[in-house]
Amino acid sequence: MKLRLLPLACAALVAGLAPVHAAMARTVHAVASFTVLADVVRQVGGTHATVTSLVPPDGDPHEFEPSPADAGKLQQADVIFLSGEGLETWFVRLARAAGYHGTPVIVSDGIPVHDMREDGHDVTDPHVWNSVPNVEIWTRNIRDALIRVDPEDADAFRANADAYLVRLRDLDQYIRERIATVPAERRRVLTGHDAFGYFGREYGVTLMAPQGLSTETEASAADVAALIRQIRTLGVSTYFMENAADPRLVKQVATATGARPGGTLYVEALSPPDGPAADYISMIRHDVDLMVPAMLTSH
Repeated sequence: MKLRLLPLACAALVAGLAPVHAAMARTVHAVASFTVLADVVRQVGGTHATVTSLVPPDGDPHEFEPSPADAGKLQQADVIFLSGEGLETWFVRLARAAGYHGTPVIVSDGIPVHDMREDGHDVTDPHVWNSVPNVEIWTRNIRDALIRVDPEDADAFRANADAYLVRLRDLDQYIRERIATVPAERRRVLTGHDAFGYFGREYGVTLMAPQGLSTETEASAADVAALIRQIRTLGVSTYFMENAADPRLVKQVATATGARPGGTLYVEALSPPDGPAADYISMIRHDVDLMVPAMLTSH
């Protein structure tokens, strides 16, 4: 009799443990500094992560002013992702206000960064994501960080990352094919500030801008005058505004040179979900699809 009851007892024990095992499955609560990064975290995290961006869509990550609500988001996060390289200068202030003593994940670790001279100082260009191979490095760093936080879902994070890396390589190929249609001497674009340095180096495009690496910098009258002369000499005929930046200065340069508007580029912030740049891949394709016709019509 006891032997006949043993399987039933074991089945009851397993049934009793099943809800406990299910309860062990978790959703990682991730916070990312700005929308471009948040999207990549979301791609890797999939159904096992909820991702919040501190800087909203169309928001400037240079001039972001954190609120008390943002401090609360840090307190509730399992993991925090920053791009690094001087982009999120406001994060230390926010972390202090939130009482956050953890170590955020710097997703740009391992990316060869570029320095440039600005206002007499060597500064690092933080806009690494505008080169798609750099976002491949982001993706691997995000994958590894999520696995550390939630090792039980490691296989899902690896599979999501692998699938996204395939899409990124396809995007990189798309950019190279589109740029190749433009003669080398016409590959010049006028934008608001120096946010496309990595894009330019990776894909062979010269980006000109009246402002420096940060939208917080002030362009001198001499720098603007020199840029106007350069644009006239090179025959750049189209200018682009940026969705998260003040357009007044680039419009001033355009007026002085006769350049016509070419549309809005998404550089440091995604659009809202119903816009043309709701995710990273859409953002880059949108920008390239605006740039290429403009470069082809320059003289």
